Amino acid sequence: MWLKMFRESFLFAFGSVTVNKLRTFLSLFGITIGIVSIISVFTVFDWMENSIRESIASLGDNTIYVEKWPWAPDANIKWWDMIKWPPPSVDDYEALVKRSASTQALCYTVGSSEPVKYRGNLINETWIMAATHDFENVRSFEIEKGRYFTQSESAGGKPVAIIGAEVAKKLFDRIDPVGKEISIDRYKAQVIGVFKKEGKGGMSDNGMDEGVLVPLDFSRQFVNFRNPFLNSDIMIRGKDGVSVQQLSDEVIMILRAARRIGPGEENNFSINQASQITSTLEPVFKGINIAGWIIGGFSILVGGFGIANIMFVSVRERTSIIGIQMALGAKRRWILQQFLTESVLLSVTGGILGLIIVFIGTLFVNYFYTLGMYLTAGNIILAVLISATIGIIAGFAPASAASRMNPVEAIGYSF
Repeated sequence: MWLKMFRESFLFAFGSVTVNKLRTFLSLFGITIGIVSIISVFTVFDWMENSIRESIASLGDNTIYVEKWPWAPDANIKWWDMIKWPPPSVDDYEALVKRSASTQALCYTVGSSEPVKYRGNLINETWIMAATHDFENVRSFEIEKGRYFTQSESAGGKPVAIIGAEVAKKLFDRIDPVGKEISIDRYKAQVIGVFKKEGKGGMSDNGMDEGVLVPLDFSRQFVNFRNPFLNSDIMIRGKDGVSVQQLSDEVIMILRAARRIGPGEENNFSINQASQITSTLEPVFKGINIAGWIIGGFSILVGGFGIANIMFVSVRERTSIIGIQMALGAKRRWILQQFLTESVLLSVTGGILGLIIVFIGTLFVNYFYTLGMYLTAGNIILAVLISATIGIIAGFAPASAASRMNPVEAIGYSF
């Protein structure tokens, strides 16, 4: 019986919606804009959060980074003290290689911004990362073409390079880069590999896409290793079963001894790990989420008022019809259900149109910027639920007023 009533209510509501096309459009427009606003915010937020978390995950759960600067602020250390700290050096790296018993892989890296050229194509300020051989065992990446460095190439500082996907596109276009010779600063290097495209992340980081990786000793030709502001770090991956805390404690002990830091003196280096970024960004994620609800909430509220207004007009237009229905035996709950169904139908249709607009928007964004942004199933369900809820809330007062009409007065009502 209930399903029959719902079917009749739906058909009646559908007929009313299709007859009054302009009014339907105006009702849909408000709720569509609201859904576009809120779901767009959540889609961008989901993309940002997922990209950032993936970027953090690529750092490794059991990997720590010895650097000059901490990733998270420390109230106990003043920046004017940190600026005097020496950057991680090759001596620090060698001390860890000799004395650490908890590490599975160690890698010393140095970053430098240099011009890279192939024939007439030039990229200024290209990020050059020079690393020891174990870089492949610490940092997650894939090579699409070519290969990684051999042990002898790394140890001998051979002039070879692995370039990012964007660097390959800008320098070589459709030419296969492997085997070609590029210039880094004024020094020649042979391209032996191309990294698989990683895409842009939520931290405005293209990963290895716009970088070039070379052996550490080759970089000595264009990088000053004595620079007190050298951009260097030591990446350390622990053995299986070794906790990050245990690994961190051992590294601190070895570096304090290597740098001759006395008892009671503060460390003059930073130990960073992925969990620091996660804990720092959690409040940011929550703030963006709240902002999304506030921004989208106002838009949805305006759409809800629009539907309520249109429904009141619809009730007034069909007052005499309501009177006839009630005179023929239609119960109040059927009248209530009839107008609530129309309200929910309008609202959900507007929500679906909003989802279609957001989906088309993600297709355009991914086509032009390859961000990997997509409309999640969770956001689709959320949009439909929000639309249905707004439809029920906005349509309840008009539907209730229609169901409480006096049949005699309603039949004689003239709009």
